[in-house]
Formats: sequence, C-alpha cells, structure tokens
Amino acid sequence: DEIRRARLLLENSGRTLSEPIQNDQTKQAFLLSLSSVHPDTDKITPVLFRPPAFLPISLPLVIVSSLQLQAKHNFFYQFVFHTYTTGFTLLNGNGTTKAEEYSVQQKQIFYGLGAISYAACIGALPFVFMNRYTLKSPLTQLVVKKLLPAPLLGLMSAFTVVVVRSPEFENGIEVMDRNGKVVGVSQKAGEKAVKETALSRAVLFGTTFFLPSVLMHFVERAKFAKTPRALASVRMLMITSVLAGMLPVSLSMFPQCGEIKRADLEPEIVSSTEETELFYNRGI
Repeated sequence: DEIRRARLLLENSGRTLSEPIQNDQTKQAFLLSLSSVHPDTDKITPVLFRPPAFLPISLPLVIVSSLQLQAKHNFFYQFVFHTYTTGFTLLNGNGTTKAEEYSVQQKQIFYGLGAISYAACIGALPFVFMNRYTLKSPLTQLVVKKLLPAPLLGLMSAFTVVVVRSPEFENGIEVMDRNGKVVGVSQKAGEKAVKETALSRAVLFGTTFFLPSVLMHFVERAKFAKTPRALASVRMLMITSVLAGMLPVSLSMFPQCGEIKRADLEPEIVSSTEETELFYNRGI
C-alpha cells in the first residue's frame, strides 16, 4: 500500500526525471518506487532482493566466505553467497526478454542453479587439492589462502551474472527512444547490459576480497593486533569498510538506464528510427 501511494503521488506530481525534485515527500516517493518496483515488469521486488538490502545481507556472506576454512565449509558458504547474489541478479535484471518456445524465467532459474553449484565448487577446489595432496608449504598457503580467493570470487560472481541473464543476449531486450517508445528488440543491447553488470559485480567482490587481504598482511607484520580475536575483528572491519565503499562505486560504474548508439544496433533497428542514441534497462 505504501508503494502504491508513493507511485500515485509521483503520477499526480507531474514531475519528470529531467526536472529537479524539490519536495522531500516527492523525493522519498521517487526513491521508494525506484528501489522496490521493477522498471520493466512493474512488479514489486521482494524486500530481501531490493538494492537497500544488498549490503546488510551480502556482508555476512562475504565475511564467512573469506574465513578460508575446510573445503566443505568453504563450498557451503560460497553456495549460500552465490545463491543470494544470483537471486538478486535474476530479480533485478532486464525484464523485457521474451521467448515463444519456453519460459524465460524457468530457464534462468535452471541456469542459475547450475551456475551456483559450479561457482561454489570452483571456490572450494583449491582447498580440495591442497588437502588431498597435502600441499602445506608456505608458498602453497600463500597462493591458496591469500592470492586465489579474490580473483576466483570476482570471476565466479561475473560468471553467475552472465549465465543467469544469458537469455537477454540470446533473445534480445527492448530498446527505447528518448520518449520511452519501444523501437525494437536488440541482442547487442542485451549483450552490452549483461557484460556491464558482470564487470561491475566482478569489481565489487574481487576488490572486497583482495584489498582486506593486502591490508591484513601489513597489519600482521606491524603487529597492530596481537591476539587472534583482535585480528578477526580488524579483518571484519576492513571487509565491511571495503564492501560499503565499493558498493556505490560498483553500482555507478555504468548507468542503470543504459545508452547505446544506433549505429551499434541491428540493421532493422537502425532503419526504423532516426534517433542517434537509444536506451535500455541495464539492470543491477
């Protein structure tokens, strides 16, 4: 009801996105509508998968995934982590993709389950090899526990985005002109949207794993925190700070309302409009 009232207020206010929003009530209504309603389907997004919930839910999952425990524990934590981020991707992606022969959402769920399982296996694989072949040298410990987790998590985060949103570049997404009129369906726009989202997700979680590990190396050498509990507290504080700082950076790397030049689109779209730039919903 609150969301419906907010959207009704926006409709009655007569303001557009190009005009400044001066009234606080209108501004709050705009933010509520933007964060809780999918721009393509007009459906209300579940509370746990809205952008404001992303940080408080993903933070503890990132922290437990960084503990570097046994392989089975690492697999479980990363499975839960990728399950949440993949669900977030699925519910906040472009919603204009259609296919006649199958349900796009069912295919995305099926692909998502496979991508989650694969990503969790890859995250736990270095620990499996280390334990199976008793590789306990300092160099192995450094590579497996310090160097590999960040690029692996970043790559797997990007991988799950590409897999679960693959129907967007297989079937195309709707592109619009400046007035919001749908001009056509473009696979190239879908590919651009998925690629940008995957890159932003890789930067977000890769940096969140890598930077605290580097900083903790200097903390341990300088002996700022002398007890294991103090080291754990410092590590949690660093991860929290880096994730909170990188989240707005990741979301703002590419605009949610993506732009693509007409010349970069399919010939049938190029011939159907005179607009030099067209727009699409990139998703989050």
